[in-house]
Amino acid sequence: MTSTQVLLDSLLTHKSTINLASTEQKNQALEAMAHQLEIQQDLILAANALDMKAAKQSSISTVMLDRLLLTPERVQDMATGIRSLINLPDPVGLVLEETIAPNGMVIRKRTIPFGLIGMIYESRPNVTSDAAALAIKSGNAVILRGGKEAFHSSQAIVTALKSGLSQAGIAPEVVELVQDTSRASATEMMTAKGKIDLLVPRGGAGLIQAVVENAIVPVIETGTGICHVYVDKDANLDKAVSIVLNAKTSRPSVCNSQEVLLVHEAIADLFLPALESALAGKVELRADVAAMTYLKEALPTGDMDFDTEFLDYILAVKIVKDVAEAVAHIGQHSTGHSDAIVTENQQAADYFTQHVDSAAVYVNVSTRFTDGGQFGLGCELGISTQKMHARGPMGLREMTTYKYIITGDGQVRN
Repeated sequence: MTSTQVLLDSLLTHKSTINLASTEQKNQALEAMAHQLEIQQDLILAANALDMKAAKQSSISTVMLDRLLLTPERVQDMATGIRSLINLPDPVGLVLEETIAPNGMVIRKRTIPFGLIGMIYESRPNVTSDAAALAIKSGNAVILRGGKEAFHSSQAIVTALKSGLSQAGIAPEVVELVQDTSRASATEMMTAKGKIDLLVPRGGAGLIQAVVENAIVPVIETGTGICHVYVDKDANLDKAVSIVLNAKTSRPSVCNSQEVLLVHEAIADLFLPALESALAGKVELRADVAAMTYLKEALPTGDMDFDTEFLDYILAVKIVKDVAEAVAHIGQHSTGHSDAIVTENQQAADYFTQHVDSAAVYVNVSTRFTDGGQFGLGCELGISTQKMHARGPMGLREMTTYKYIITGDGQVRN
């Protein structure tokens, strides 16, 4: 039996302790988990330093190093994210629907935890904390399989979280980190039918595609983010520059950052030079033939630039004739994550929001807001780009399923 299989069996043995925990027990556990992150901050940062040292020796890009890096402020943010869940309503035990049948039966549809949730993700240590905290609040056990680049960081975080669970009287075995970071352990999780109730991949396109194509357990597909901002002819150009600057440069390594800029042909001559000046060499612009006319430093677009999640300081630029062409381009190239229009024209805004079929559609707002914390969900398990069960930022409610509870007084069916 492999180490991953041992962990799965242990989780199955102990999961009822969290599946059936009261709201008070879960909230006490969350507070203890947050407190232990703070107490063990130095150990967590020392572990992260080992990961950072190894990453720098393997030619990882600057933006990806930023995803991996932990600082005292980021550890505190993780603790704050956990505490933010305490004040949110318990998603378990809600009566979603209640009907009384003609024969007097009372039929209730009630939320329950999935049971055991699996996470396969890459080099973002904060995902370890977020996933564990969301699982505890929603009454789920969780098995975490992070990337090898962040293994020491994730291990230290899980150690701290387990200490908190123990102090709160909940079995620490309801949160486990897979020790094997090879493909074999990922395959074991993808094929753990009857053990893992829901599997969530979070990372790059290759990881997500591999899980979606090979898993035989239920999977929620989280999104690669080829996010668009369309600047309409009736946009406030100062507002548009600010939004694009934020969407592209505030943190380009995350899935809600902008990858493609679409610009209405009527304002391209004014907007594109202003944007290029605002970017001040921070971003490599790759432009189509029409856009090249207005940009001094841009490179011509390649065959795949409108279909690439760069996760870097790179932005593909295209000029379109109107909002309809912008929507058509998004429909062909978007991954269904987050797309935005900048305009003061309500008709254009309405057309865009009605026709763009993404999990989050913005009007005069940066795409960077597609985030569980920003949506008032506390933290998030991931951003779902599918349409069944969960879509957009996955918070507590998305980590529950439901069952029907029927009560009566001796009714039998004829």
